[in-house]
Amino acid sequence: MQKYLIKNTKIVNEGQIINSDVLITNGRIEKIAPAISSPPGQCMEIDGEGKHLFPGCIDDQVHFREPGLTHKACIYTEAKAAVAGGVTSFMEMPNTIPNALTQELLEDKYDIGARTSLANYSFFMGTGNDNAVEVLKTNDRKKDICGIKIFMGASTGNMLVNNPNTLDKIFRESEVLIATHCEDENVIRENKLKLKKTDDALTAEDHPIIRNEEACYASSLYAIQIAKKYNTRLHILHITTEKELQLFTNLIPLKEKRITAEVCVHHLHFTSDDYAKLGNLIKCNPAIKAPYNRAALWNALLDNRLDVIATDHAPHTWQEKNVPYVQAPNGLPLVQHPLLLLLHYYTKGKISLEKIAEKTSHAVADCFQINERGYIREGYFADIVLVDLAQKTKVTKDNLLYKCGWSPLENMEFPAAITHSFVNGHLAYAYGKFDESQKGQRLRFNRD
Repeated sequence: MQKYLIKNTKIVNEGQIINSDVLITNGRIEKIAPAISSPPGQCMEIDGEGKHLFPGCIDDQVHFREPGLTHKACIYTEAKAAVAGGVTSFMEMPNTIPNALTQELLEDKYDIGARTSLANYSFFMGTGNDNAVEVLKTNDRKKDICGIKIFMGASTGNMLVNNPNTLDKIFRESEVLIATHCEDENVIRENKLKLKKTDDALTAEDHPIIRNEEACYASSLYAIQIAKKYNTRLHILHITTEKELQLFTNLIPLKEKRITAEVCVHHLHFTSDDYAKLGNLIKCNPAIKAPYNRAALWNALLDNRLDVIATDHAPHTWQEKNVPYVQAPNGLPLVQHPLLLLLHYYTKGKISLEKIAEKTSHAVADCFQINERGYIREGYFADIVLVDLAQKTKVTKDNLLYKCGWSPLENMEFPAAITHSFVNGHLAYAYGKFDESQKGQRLRFNRD
């Protein structure tokens, strides 16, 4: 493999920013030091002067739509978008077609990732009301699979899990992390009835009323109660409400937590005020809610009640989104811009560079016990990203890499640019150009 020497960069890592050089050899970080001489043999030097070097983002929740929904997206296209956005590893959800409800179907997705993904990859095992025995076979593969996904809210296909016996069995017997989508379907149905509107009369502005704070809280509380009963390793995805935050703690270190929580970039950025302009384009589950919730999410992120940041990248075609509210699918494409969006908030004084690295990389690696990734350390895989804070990036249709071809962030100008993305020491992206000669690797996990 090509050797690289990054000179004179500012490394953002483990709570500090240091000026240093970084030598990459055989896919890993060989040396970090203030002044490294170019080693003998072929070595490409990269001038990092004025740039910041981040650990590559690890996105623990994406929907890349393959197999079965590839008119919206596929692993090849969305992984490229991820790498261009500084996301060097992803974990993808099981609500594809067919749903990943057997070990064989799950492994089919890993085969696609191995053939086509420029980023590192892992895929969640899917859960339905009637496949608990199959799900629990994941216990024998705990070092190879990121976790089990349970939709405690409706999703594609046979994936709403509302059978108490199924939930009890999986929470009781699982030896791997369980990630949940928490929304209470009974509360959602009641909220819709209370609106007393026909489907034709509903709009995207009704979405956070139908899928309100109580729907999220009731389901999250239920999941936590079961997890505490069995000391299950539970990770609740995309927290959206102030009320839910009382369920999480910052009184113990992340590595000791049995219950953790994720927040997504769109819930840190948009509020219900944005439905008037963006409508179905920001319709997603759980819903983007009132502004006071966003403020509470930021506070909880910064004080470590919320542990990691993700995108929940969920692309749909422009045509699919531009239909009446009830017919419009839920989700929005985001994986190309999470780091840039957070850097936007850095320039506004909302979050530090060190905290961005922690929440998008370090904490994700710790949460999922990912092997030798998530940090800029000697011996670790060289999943690293160079960022220029003096260069701007404007989101346009011309520079979007998603297969769906649109973004709710179009025309936004970010105060930074991602210039280089390394995946396993391979320079996969530099100044808008890709080198696809090497694919990403399957993530591995340090679990006993």
